[in-house]
Amino acid sequence: MSHKPFHSTSPAASVSAGEHLRRLRRQAGLSQLELALLAGVSQRHLSCVETARAKASPSTLHALLSALDVPLEQCNDIFLAAGFAPRYVASAPDHPAMNMVHEAVGHLLQANNPAPALVIAGNWNVIAANASTGLLLDMVGIDADRLAGLNLLDTLLRPGGLGDHLVNADEIRAIAWQRAAREAVRSPELARLMRDLPVTPALPLNQAPAPVVLTRLRSRLGELKFLSTFTTFGMPLDITVESLRIEHLIPADRATWHIMTTAYNAWSVGRN
Repeated sequence: MSHKPFHSTSPAASVSAGEHLRRLRRQAGLSQLELALLAGVSQRHLSCVETARAKASPSTLHALLSALDVPLEQCNDIFLAAGFAPRYVASAPDHPAMNMVHEAVGHLLQANNPAPALVIAGNWNVIAANASTGLLLDMVGIDADRLAGLNLLDTLLRPGGLGDHLVNADEIRAIAWQRAAREAVRSPELARLMRDLPVTPALPLNQAPAPVVLTRLRSRLGELKFLSTFTTFGMPLDITVESLRIEHLIPADRATWHIMTTAYNAWSVGRN
């Protein structure tokens, strides 16, 4: 099995690299001077690149895209628009080069017990989870066997899924929808999924984003509270790796820690 070659799916193949850069810079709320300083190029050269009066070298283009934190797949589109070969590949999940990634992820998931943790792909499919995630699903009345092939966005938003067990369902669904909407701009697969899901009302305009997301779940053992956060891979060179993130549900109070610890310890004893 070899690396999967990148094929651009961009509908705007005729858009120049400079036009891409100008749009991305404006989306980031940066002036030409601010981006030039971040990327270590002159403002004059950046202006010439954006207006197609000059062509950026591969190293300059890389510096600008890195400063803008552009996803790798989109970087490939822009390298192609500039007349260069794509820089990044998308490895198949079973490629030998991914073995090290899978092993590292497995250790991270195990280390998070008794706190639930799961690995999400770019389309929000759950591709791995630790034992505590299955235990948590069981506590809220969801068959843990459904983890295989589960889509986190779908189960949060569609009636009959995990979202029905959330105490603060409107808040969590709105946050998930808003995050997915941003990601769908560069993911046709995620955009198609969202078209088939119930649209979630936005958070009130006067509600400032919380520094952390508190997920509150109804369970047969009472309400469970978790701080929700996620981990991504820093400086990846592979599109598949870049799309992965580990969602952490950290128990937010003593009662939740006690319940999760007791359940995990009992599960561990039962295995042995």
